[in-house]
Amino acid sequence: MLRHFSGAPASYCEVVRTIRVALLSLALALVLAGATIDTATSATRPPTTGVVLIKTNLALQNARAAGTGIVLTRNGEVITNNHVIRGATTINVIVPASKRTYTASVLGYDITNDIALLKLQSATNLATVRRGNSATIKIGQRARAVGNANGGGKLVTTTGRITGRNRTISVQDESGDVTQLKGLIETSARLVPGDSGGPLLDAAGRVIGIDAAGSPSFGFDASAPGYAIPINRAWGIAKQVEAQEPSETVHIGPTAFIGLNVARDPQGIAVGSVFPNSPAATAGIEAGDVITALDGKPVSTFSDLRTLLLTKHPGDTVTVGYTDTTGGQTSVSVVLASGPPQ
Repeated sequence: MLRHFSGAPASYCEVVRTIRVALLSLALALVLAGATIDTATSATRPPTTGVVLIKTNLALQNARAAGTGIVLTRNGEVITNNHVIRGATTINVIVPASKRTYTASVLGYDITNDIALLKLQSATNLATVRRGNSATIKIGQRARAVGNANGGGKLVTTTGRITGRNRTISVQDESGDVTQLKGLIETSARLVPGDSGGPLLDAAGRVIGIDAAGSPSFGFDASAPGYAIPINRAWGIAKQVEAQEPSETVHIGPTAFIGLNVARDPQGIAVGSVFPNSPAATAGIEAGDVITALDGKPVSTFSDLRTLLLTKHPGDTVTVGYTDTTGGQTSVSVVLASGPPQ
């Protein structure tokens, strides 16, 4: 900031005037050349810029959920945690600045790395986040986390520091199978339910991570550190989805749906219930049956079954091998439908 001192020598005033003229001339030259000037700094750009609220309807579970996302492109590509949109039958995304709500579709997701990429319908000219470099973060540096705290419908910012790198936490899915999220950023910035999918920012307001959990057990604990997925990894997955390049961990497009709930069983995957009018119901699979194979490949856990189903697409036909409630071994062809993301 320049202050005027009444007793300043004429030469000092001339220097200030010259600097101002030079800056104005430079700005005009850049504009005439077609360049743009980014005047948004860490001091003037709110940490919530490019951050959105996510609301999901989980109709098959008779439930709702909430989370956070970050806008990658002006036409509405949004990245979030996969667990934010898992099981969602509809997804709505709210831009807090404009209060506009968009319907979102799932372009693709990675269960192993807990990343999903959404596309907002008819979105244009959205504010986007600024991407940082998670490879250069240092222990002790300042950090801010932004999220839809407790699903309250407004963005809340918490502050802290980077307290660890390359951390691993345990993840337990709805069937009880435990997997791990690896290579995470640890932060003292507090995370609460609803923050998942929001940005972890560096001191300059650039995204260095995607908030994922508020404790090492993938839950939320006020006394525990928070964990974020490094933005470099998340960005790479988003670009892979954009390129429509599926892999062992990345699923592209709509999710194949068989239509049953499962539970653990020593012999395989026990069918807990079957959704009415679903592919499984049409094929004659019933509660109490135990699934043992899919397309001739043995399955013993929900994770096994999900992994194989994620290689399929709506409309594909699969062969399900199972033991029925009388103990008989049988198999049946099932035409998969389109269902919620896994």
